[in-house]
Amino acid sequence: MIIRDIRPTDRAQWQQLWDGYIAFYESAVAPEVTETTWQRFFDRNEPMQALVAADHMGDLLGFTHIVFHRGTWAIGDFCYLEDLFVAPAARKHGVARALIEEVYAIADKRKCERVYWLTHESNAVARRLYDQVARHLGFIQYRR
Repeated sequence: MIIRDIRPTDRAQWQQLWDGYIAFYESAVAPEVTETTWQRFFDRNEPMQALVAADHMGDLLGFTHIVFHRGTWAIGDFCYLEDLFVAPAARKHGVARALIEEVYAIADKRKCERVYWLTHESNAVARRLYDQVARHLGFIQYRR
């Protein structure tokens, strides 16, 4: 398995994973939002980055999308791990952990003060991994 930046040629495979991710959360994303997101991955002026995990044949196993931003509690940037998804057939093989570890490495290289993410409280399988690689500090998200 290799973790790398997403490439324009990954679009079809990424789209399948993206659709699976959106379905997992029983949600919907308008096609124009998906297209804008895709374009942002390749825009050097955007504070967004996409990583993929690929097998030895080049097939995508999963992805993560991260966003860098400033905060009021630190001088260095924060790294928000916005999305993380692994194809069902590739789960329990260390793909998610490898993606998170690569995010940590990128954040460290950029001297980010914090790496953080959200997950639904019912996502027990993911939370078992998250409890191993990060600390849950008890915060609750509110949204308008």
